[in-house]
Amino acid sequence: MNIAFFLLPKQEVVSVTMDSTLRQTLERMEYHRYTAVPIVGKNGEYAGTVTEGDLLWYMKNSGGKVTFENTSKFLLKEVPLKVHNKPVSIDANMEDLINLAKVQNFVPVVDDMNRFIGIVRRSQIIEYCEKFVSRESKASEETKASIETR
Repeated sequence: MNIAFFLLPKQEVVSVTMDSTLRQTLERMEYHRYTAVPIVGKNGEYAGTVTEGDLLWYMKNSGGKVTFENTSKFLLKEVPLKVHNKPVSIDANMEDLINLAKVQNFVPVVDDMNRFIGIVRRSQIIEYCEKFVSRESKASEETKASIETR
């Protein structure tokens, strides 16, 4: 199976840049109801993932300097990122994708120049695997029924 089969292209992905303000980032996350979004660099490269926790810890540890009222004065590049969502190359194998999806809600996908081209959601991988489990279960039931009718 090819990773591209699962890819949600960057045009459909909610993302931010390092030059986004905290307010823009918070509003984008709130509007789309996401707890984490990818960060795209100036040249289109994958630059990391920002989480709600990153933003909250930054505000908490600012000594009162950053408040919800003044979040438009601070840039995302000032926020230390606690979680490093590793990207996967579009040419990677499914095993690499699944290993990352075990610990990440989404897996950023990059091309051979590290340019961000989209994400793969963990839920898509689970749905795909569910089909195999369902098929296997159905086949097992049919085999069992066939043996019982003999």
